[in-house]
Amino acid sequence: MNNFEYYNPTRIIFGKDTHNQAGSYTAKYSKNILLHYGSSFVKQSGLLDKIKSSLDKANVNYTELGGVKPNPRLSLVHEGISICKERKIDFILALGGGSVIDSAKAIAMGVLYSGDVWDFYMGTSQPKKALPIGTILTIPAAGSESSTGTVITKEEGDLKRAVNSELLYPQFSILNPELAYSLPKYQVACGATDIMAHLMERYFTNTTHVSFIDRLLESTMITIKNTVPKLLKNSNDYDAWSQFMWAGTIAHNNLLNTGRVGDWASHDIEHEISGIYDVTHGAGLAVVFPAWMKYTMKHDINRFVQWASRVWDVNLDMFDLEGTACEGIRRLEEFYHSIGLGTRLIDLNIKDDRLQEMADKCTSNNTKKIGNFVSLDSHAIYEILCLAQ
Repeated sequence: MNNFEYYNPTRIIFGKDTHNQAGSYTAKYSKNILLHYGSSFVKQSGLLDKIKSSLDKANVNYTELGGVKPNPRLSLVHEGISICKERKIDFILALGGGSVIDSAKAIAMGVLYSGDVWDFYMGTSQPKKALPIGTILTIPAAGSESSTGTVITKEEGDLKRAVNSELLYPQFSILNPELAYSLPKYQVACGATDIMAHLMERYFTNTTHVSFIDRLLESTMITIKNTVPKLLKNSNDYDAWSQFMWAGTIAHNNLLNTGRVGDWASHDIEHEISGIYDVTHGAGLAVVFPAWMKYTMKHDINRFVQWASRVWDVNLDMFDLEGTACEGIRRLEEFYHSIGLGTRLIDLNIKDDRLQEMADKCTSNNTKKIGNFVSLDSHAIYEILCLAQ
């Protein structure tokens, strides 16, 4: 187990009706904010009006900026930065899922930076300061409500890139499972896949003597596996949503990173897919992860066997470890199919004509490698994408 420091300052306000406290929590930080959100659903559902009413009661002045799309766009981030500078806004309240929160984080970095915020995503500059943000979570999936991360897509060049900084931890995040009741089944499924991916990226590690965190990761994976069918059957199951939403936060708040080094190649590969084809992140991960597993499995067959046995209840065959591991991967794919997701590129209407392009972009034309469990060059990524066909 490695040395580590763990720090997470985000205050979590969890439970029924907690969104009505948005105004009182926001007022502790600012009286002049950007209220950032995505689709028209928050308007149609009446949720936006409830949040605005809460802000009004707390005497918080707000400027609205909607329009965040899945795979949030740099152009809207630039617009938000301009608004905040012009109106001297010093706090951002994000109402939505991971895309909205990621967009808010990008704006928060850009307002206090003299250059282009995209510099941070390209790694040519590091953020030194950022506006504080708060979140009201409506889509459990990305874990951005309590993480250091933000992912943005630059339309020019179809580039999807990430930034991680402790400056991006939200000051508070309001998690009311009731706000997820009306999510479409496809979005629930993609959220589950995103959460599972966050857990598996951490699980497949070369670090030894990490059995405690292994068990936490396994139990969280099992929680997602067991709650998704309940949510797809009954979208108003508060108890199931509570388990699912909190698991999604824990999966990506860095607690389960402690003492180990995760992989993260599958996320990098998927970013190239969704950057070009604008697919939902979770749907892309359902395609990439099984292919990555098939390619890397023999690197540490015992870890894959442990995962297959403990998470997917595969009978351990000591005389056929590879068969045990393969059955775990098959059950993962079966799970994705059972919740309505495909596990092949063709399921996303993606042909094979840009596989090498994606592999090259992922490795900056093969000048770098990705992944920590197994280090992957452009050729390896191409092979994984071929396995995903």
